Amino acid sequence: MINYKYLLFLFISFLSLASFAQGLLQEKKNFSRQDTLRGSITPEREWWDLTYYHLDIKVEPDKKFISGKNTIQYKVLKENSVMQIDLQSPMKLLKATQNGNELTIKHDGNAHFISLIEVQNVGDVNSIEVYYEGHPKEAVRAPWDGGISWRRDINNNHFIASSCQGLGASVWWPCKDHMYDEVDSMKISVNVPYKLINVSNGRLRLVERIGDTKTYHWVVKNPINNYGVNINIGDYVNFSEVYNGMAGNLDMDYYVLSYNLEKAKVQFKQAPKMMEAFEYWFGQYPFYADSFKLVEVPYLGMEHQSSVTYGNGFKNGYLGRDLSNTGWGLKFDFIIIHEAGHEWFANSITNKDVADMWIHESFTSYSESLYLEYYFGKEAGAEYVIGKRKNIANDRPIIGRYNVSKEGSSDMYFKGENMLHTLRQLVEDDKKWRQMLRGLNRAFYHQTVTTKQVEDYMSKTLEKDLTEFFNQYLRTTKIPILEYKFDKKNLEYRYTNIVKGFDMPIQAKINDEEHWLFPNAEWQTLKQDDRINTFTVDKDFYIFSKPL
Repeated sequence: MINYKYLLFLFISFLSLASFAQGLLQEKKNFSRQDTLRGSITPEREWWDLTYYHLDIKVEPDKKFISGKNTIQYKVLKENSVMQIDLQSPMKLLKATQNGNELTIKHDGNAHFISLIEVQNVGDVNSIEVYYEGHPKEAVRAPWDGGISWRRDINNNHFIASSCQGLGASVWWPCKDHMYDEVDSMKISVNVPYKLINVSNGRLRLVERIGDTKTYHWVVKNPINNYGVNINIGDYVNFSEVYNGMAGNLDMDYYVLSYNLEKAKVQFKQAPKMMEAFEYWFGQYPFYADSFKLVEVPYLGMEHQSSVTYGNGFKNGYLGRDLSNTGWGLKFDFIIIHEAGHEWFANSITNKDVADMWIHESFTSYSESLYLEYYFGKEAGAEYVIGKRKNIANDRPIIGRYNVSKEGSSDMYFKGENMLHTLRQLVEDDKKWRQMLRGLNRAFYHQTVTTKQVEDYMSKTLEKDLTEFFNQYLRTTKIPILEYKFDKKNLEYRYTNIVKGFDMPIQAKINDEEHWLFPNAEWQTLKQDDRINTFTVDKDFYIFSKPL
């Protein structure tokens, strides 16, 4: 008999998983001028370096309206007089001023070119103010489609949050909306109705009462990427703790809706456990100066820097499900572990171009198995990451298109973590592997990076030429196939479906005895003393095997 309820469950699970892994990561083949303006380092961007933002806004929930200004401080790198600022329709950039003088703005879709009057001398630190307002794009299926979520909680209080990875921060505030240039520090001032609380990045410095409203002033001391900036507005209550970490005392704050306080106090006990595991694997938490927060939001969650958002229903797994189908995925709250893992990979180490977003997602997905390994052992972590292989599509390469704000395949999650798990087997030294991960976070601490920089660092540190390895797994959809055949005491094997020069060693069992094999594109023969009865490839290597 067909179990229709079970089939329905599988279908719903697939849809949810597809939403998580794909979201905005959809194929796009035709790119416009707007894609280039958004995704490239234009002449109007490259001449100035961001140093400071003060985002000062008013949020009117009943109108779904945001207005205010952004003060943009910058250092002049070379002579130019036109500055590109990004703000997406239907938001409107009203005016720009410098030293009290209103400036001319040429609007080109979502890019706005501001002509400066004063001479921009190399080395000077200047600032402009840009004023804006409008009804920002409403997120229909946050966080994947981006924008502002205007919701109500069960008590009918406003429950509002921003989410803009992929679509870009300029969907709700004016900025230099490209990943290569992170602002060094910023202040976020958000005016909301009196009964509501706004939680943003960094530390709360001041709350001002202004009539029937309050303005919350948050200060961010560390560099921050644009999509990491957030606003979260609701009927929040707060509880906190101090974690004794690698760099001393770390303030850990939790903001949840008032009626979820008791559930959060239980579920968020995983946050310091996360911090302990990830400081072990990756080194110290990168934002001690800005603290760590978990903030409840009306969507699944996102890695907003020092203000990680949470909407996983206060239960383990991914919305209560195990993405690996091994049981290990129910040992932790997916959103707490995954999104907080991004503090190291995405927020501290940030891709310069979104085409390299695998740097964010592959390492962070892999961090889930490292968390399991820390608390449950190496086998648990391996089973979990291997169990997620069934979710790999191999539809297109993990690396996307450069200079048009286009990420690669959603395989950057599951395939990416299995790529890293495979590479770990080649190292054969867990201490060296951990040192590489920690060294990566030291070498690129609070920096924007390219894939080449990461590849070069890993090759040098692990003392292996990984050129063909990364070409195979990052730049093609090909998964190596080990073809083999054996006759009595001879095993013959070779790789197919590989890039030129790919010769990754693998471990295999011949008659239950482990062997290292060194396949390439040519047939090779391994002779045994005894008759060969069985042959299996070690499951820790992400390849396919095919008997002939």
